[in-house]
Amino acid sequence: MAQGPGGGFGRRSLLQGAAAGSAALALPAISCASPAQARSGRPSADWGVQVGDVTTSSGLVWVRSDRPARMVVQTAATESFRNARSWRGPVIGAGTDFTGVTSLHGLPAGEQIHYRVLLADPDDPRRTGEPVTGTFRTAPTGRHSAGVRFHWSGDLAGQGWGINPDRGGYRIYEDMRRRNPDFFLCSGDNIYADSPIPERVTLPDGRIWRNVTTEEKAKVAETLAEFRGAFRYNLLDDNLRRFNAQVPTITQWDDHEVHNNWYPGQLLDDDRYTVKETDVLSARSLRAFSEYFPIRTLRPDRGGRVYRVVHHGPLLDVFVLDMRRYRNANSPGRQTDDPQGILGAEQLRWLKRELSRSHAVWKVIASDMPLGLVVPDGKTNFEAVAQGDPGAPLGRELQLAELLRHIKHDRVTGTVWLTTDVHYTAAQHYAPERAAFKDFEPFWEFVSGPLNAGGFQALKLDGTFGPEQPFIKAPDRANTSPAETPQYFGEIDIDGGSGELTVRLCQEGGKVLFSKALQPGQVGQ
Repeated sequence: MAQGPGGGFGRRSLLQGAAAGSAALALPAISCASPAQARSGRPSADWGVQVGDVTTSSGLVWVRSDRPARMVVQTAATESFRNARSWRGPVIGAGTDFTGVTSLHGLPAGEQIHYRVLLADPDDPRRTGEPVTGTFRTAPTGRHSAGVRFHWSGDLAGQGWGINPDRGGYRIYEDMRRRNPDFFLCSGDNIYADSPIPERVTLPDGRIWRNVTTEEKAKVAETLAEFRGAFRYNLLDDNLRRFNAQVPTITQWDDHEVHNNWYPGQLLDDDRYTVKETDVLSARSLRAFSEYFPIRTLRPDRGGRVYRVVHHGPLLDVFVLDMRRYRNANSPGRQTDDPQGILGAEQLRWLKRELSRSHAVWKVIASDMPLGLVVPDGKTNFEAVAQGDPGAPLGRELQLAELLRHIKHDRVTGTVWLTTDVHYTAAQHYAPERAAFKDFEPFWEFVSGPLNAGGFQALKLDGTFGPEQPFIKAPDRANTSPAETPQYFGEIDIDGGSGELTVRLCQEGGKVLFSKALQPGQVGQ
């Protein structure tokens, strides 16, 4: 953008800056030291557990060890783990920064799954560390079921606003965990590779914001080790680890996983970097990203990808986009022919095909960039889809027009767009009667975030697709800290009986700012 379980740890390379004496946040004493320097004894999973891309019968379990270890997962219907089922995972080591993922399959639909991860000495399987436990719900199979609830947001540790012990760390994760969603959709900017975390920042009113800091987050990320350290940084937060142990994730990425507003082939004009090629930086980031999140399709060594569809039973399909790796260069966006656009030709074909194949009542399109908001990149270029010209589609808008036309003519119903990126929250309705381009059905786009980053002023709307904005909440100046303006998340509830979808835009603490109910199969809501 232009603008759980832990365990006992040693603190050798964890730098807490001025926060050393604070009792406001029970920071884990995680050792940031290399596993090669880890203490002797049994393997330990100090960084918690995660589950990702859960369907009606499957899920991916993630863990990080403090040394080479065999990953073993056990699942059961109850936390007593009676009649547990075992899954033999990989031997994890330095090649993946001691992270590992085990795929679970054949799980019962619509059930609470209890799991625990054991790390065993590869040379002596009887030597295992303390198990780390978690739980998740598989998606339901029947349309008339208990329904689906999930949250979405993005932008974590941005603009130098990191884990602040005085505020209780990333406390928005605890707000979401208490609402017990079926999963969390992270819409990108999971890290800010281009934003170092200082020990302290003086706020406009004179207060001091204090950060937990680490060696890797003291500078911009360029090496693979630095990217890995940036992803590890967030797992120092107890709220996030506890959230991960209870709530599965669907994760996508955006620009700050690499550098602000990056695109393929770009050479950085940034004096902080010795590595200027974004293609080199993005490859390193993607590898670390694949190591630190459980994503089914993402294997960089096999040409894997971030974009995918996650089927969450008959009520919901989630279409996860990647608007970074396939885009053309940021420009004034006035092209009259732009087949590459922001998605690339192949991803656009995939999205049209999979939307047409979907039988889910609701098709949520998880977009890491907004559609109708004008996001600048410098004085003349633009970062997202819109470029401020309210007339006929130009530049990247041509791809969006092609997609919206396809949705209309192929009679794809129930599409809802969710995004983050702009560091405020808003609801936007698009309708052909207000638009320059008219060959589409009306739809909604909802914006929510950040999770823990700077707040920014509202951006202008581009009239090409006829948006109006019935709700917006944004600060009146750039880069307001989380101590000054609320952080935001969105919530989706799909009723298992009627299929009604309710969107709530929430702020930190759980207050609902805006709510909208949508009926299945209706047009022009």
